[in-house]
Amino acid sequence: MSVSAHVLELKKKHEVLSEKVEQAQRTPSIDALELASMKKQKLRLKEEIQRLST
Repeated sequence: MSVSAHVLELKKKHEVLSEKVEQAQRTPSIDALELASMKKQKLRLKEEIQRLST
């Protein structure tokens, strides 16, 4: 897999996770730890995308 293909795949995963986080934040019964975990995973994806894009 080329770097650009890998970056595109990471961007897709980031977008999906972003949507899940937004949806979870609208749900009052969401577990705070689960939400924090999703946000951390989203941040790791973003950092990896930035690292590979430079």
